[in-house]
Amino acid sequence: MDGAKVTPGRTADSGEAGSSALFTSPRREKRWSGFVIAALYAPLPEPLYVAYSNPARLSFLFSPFTVATCLGRSTSVFTTCAILHAVAKAVSGAPFGAMVAISFASYLSLYPLLLLPPLVLLCYDRQRSERSAKSAVKFAAISVSTVAGVLAALFQMSYLITGSWEFMPSTYGVQLTLSDLTPNVGLWWYFFIEMFDSFRSFFLAVFWLHLSSYVGGLTVRIRRQPLVALTLILGIFAIFKPYPSISDAALFQAMVPLYRHVVPLMRYTFVSTAVIMYATCLGPAFYYLWIYAGSGNANFFYAITLVWNLGQSLLVCDLLFAVLRDEWEVERPEMMGKEIRQI
Repeated sequence: MDGAKVTPGRTADSGEAGSSALFTSPRREKRWSGFVIAALYAPLPEPLYVAYSNPARLSFLFSPFTVATCLGRSTSVFTTCAILHAVAKAVSGAPFGAMVAISFASYLSLYPLLLLPPLVLLCYDRQRSERSAKSAVKFAAISVSTVAGVLAALFQMSYLITGSWEFMPSTYGVQLTLSDLTPNVGLWWYFFIEMFDSFRSFFLAVFWLHLSSYVGGLTVRIRRQPLVALTLILGIFAIFKPYPSISDAALFQAMVPLYRHVVPLMRYTFVSTAVIMYATCLGPAFYYLWIYAGSGNANFFYAITLVWNLGQSLLVCDLLFAVLRDEWEVERPEMMGKEIRQI
């Protein structure tokens, strides 16, 4: 767990968040050291960032999401560790290690496989060799082949240990078909409880298509900053994956402080932080009222999960706006510092 959470600090020390191979932010000097990034493990508004920028005052262990994940003994910490290790290897110019790490993460939790496109671009941009269209295709093919080979080896090892392939539908099949409708902090379970069986297959495809559609769009639109695309996709996973948990939110929030240089451009940091804190406090209470006290119904808990995901969505959208505004000001320096109004 410690190694996984310190990895954002190593990523911060690389400077990739503010200066990539294809884009350099004019605000890139505004960043924390790796130690501070590793310690600052929750999204805070700008005044709190300034007030608590001393590493001695901060520790990621004080994050309630980290503490709750550890107390719950969730196996998601291994997936988190693998994802962050893949990012750290990518920014350090070790593509093979990054592909092996993301393969382990995908083996454990399936959805990290969607992180492959921005991760491959991040690895490619960090290479010091000459870049060309031909070399990019070759690099992508080698990376995908590496992931496929590692996953095949892991599946074969699982087959040799269990003696059958029944583990496939019991693990990945559950996530793909949503056979378990146990309430969680996600958005899927309530819809499929209320849905007629005749429409189930159609909406399963729609929900999965919706989740995966963000990957291509963000990877292409923020091509010059693949680490940003990867971070935003992690935030989208924390909202829209079939079985999200607070560990997914903690992983996304661990990456947000990397972008200290665009925090002044974010507009709703206080609102998103307040909404997340509000849902964090009331979520367990609403669940208790429904499941244990019997004085509520499913609408109680689902309402607070909507608030929780609203806060996460605000944070994702706000970070995306800040990054795009930063790119826009580089293209049009005369607009730096001017207010944007929607017409």
